[in-house]
Amino acid sequence: MDDGFDLIVAGATAMTPGGAVRADIGVSGGHIAAIGDLANAKSAERFDAAGLCVLPGAIDTQVHFREPGLEHKEDLNTGTAAAVLGGVTCVFEMPNTKPPTLTRAALEDKLKRAEGRAWCDHAFFVGACAENVGELADLEMLPGCCGVKVFMGSSTGGLLVEDDPTLEKVLAGGYRRVAVHAEDEPRLKERRAIAEQAKHPRAHPEWRDAETAILATRRLLDLARKVHRRVHVLHVTTAEEMEILGRNKDIATVEVTPQHLTLIGPECYERLGTKAQMNPPIRDARHHAGLWRAVAEGVVDVVGSDHAPHTVEEKAHEYPKSHSGMPGVQTLLPILLDHSAQGRLSLARVVDLTAAGPARIYNIVGKGRIAVGFDADLTVADLKAKREITDADSASRCGWTPFNGMKVTGWPIATILRGHVVMRDGELINDPLGQPARFLETL
Repeated sequence: MDDGFDLIVAGATAMTPGGAVRADIGVSGGHIAAIGDLANAKSAERFDAAGLCVLPGAIDTQVHFREPGLEHKEDLNTGTAAAVLGGVTCVFEMPNTKPPTLTRAALEDKLKRAEGRAWCDHAFFVGACAENVGELADLEMLPGCCGVKVFMGSSTGGLLVEDDPTLEKVLAGGYRRVAVHAEDEPRLKERRAIAEQAKHPRAHPEWRDAETAILATRRLLDLARKVHRRVHVLHVTTAEEMEILGRNKDIATVEVTPQHLTLIGPECYERLGTKAQMNPPIRDARHHAGLWRAVAEGVVDVVGSDHAPHTVEEKAHEYPKSHSGMPGVQTLLPILLDHSAQGRLSLARVVDLTAAGPARIYNIVGKGRIAVGFDADLTVADLKAKREITDADSASRCGWTPFNGMKVTGWPIATILRGHVVMRDGELINDPLGQPARFLETL
């Protein structure tokens, strides 16, 4: 380019669609403009990335940032700050706020709240319920909406679609892929006494047993196939579900979380108590192995954090009154980089699960790969860095992490959003620059 670049990321190993390439990355107007030898090129800013690895900016497609209504746990500013500190450049936020995101007005309110406060790009799910079934097809196509979210179980208020007739109407009434929390609500109600009698989170995977998840996933797939609607099954936890989903990839995509790939019951419940409590639960070693097998076999399409912060006080309530959920957006990439360093998955697979996969599933415009013309969303990582994850470093308002004290290899040291360095060496830089993500169906 005759006029030079806005930014050159120099000397890195870049994870491109063609593999790992030693190259400079030139950025102009927020987009990747060149990949290659740019040693003699002019630029307004140069980022020396020698010896480091540049990944496509991570996209976390499942976070709960609690605004509006529950800002004592998290808000859009603190949640997105945690995201960019962890190398995440785009997030999809869930609808279970107060009020829930069920209407155009609620969606537009969230988008307005994010203006000038979000550190990363973002989009918001609209929740499905019996009352808004007829509006979902229009709502999901609004700018800033990443799609429809269905809670088959474990929700509160109006955000619950537990019966098949309503679920069928939800699936039949739109076009884009529907994200689903698949637990069978009738079975959860029948078995709640198990948790109430136990009064300890070690009973969580017994109450919310494997059959609760398997039953819901089977129901979902039957209805999705009946009405020809694509679905995305969130935070899958059982070996059996992975086998079922592997036979239904034409209609279903699959998410797992770093928590379910890293923590194992019952040990985690004894060590962490209610801090290990989430829905669906952390399960035993057999299911843990089944999830990793599904990652290796390509059944899993994406890793999402299911970042769901609660205060220490809320987690300290006696089980099962203790709140389910844990923070994770800031640790998503460090945990996966460590698994890669330990040989459990390749770096290319990390990129697929955190960038290319999300972009493919949701048809995100301009994100998910290091390629000319794409947004210059980049995560600069030191693959050899050895760090310890601590509560003290958590940017989330809840102030804790289930991985406190865990030593990892591989760490995001800089986050670049559309050509702007927004995090470097654990410090936020500039002002919040996040904008709504764009989707092919809404252009």
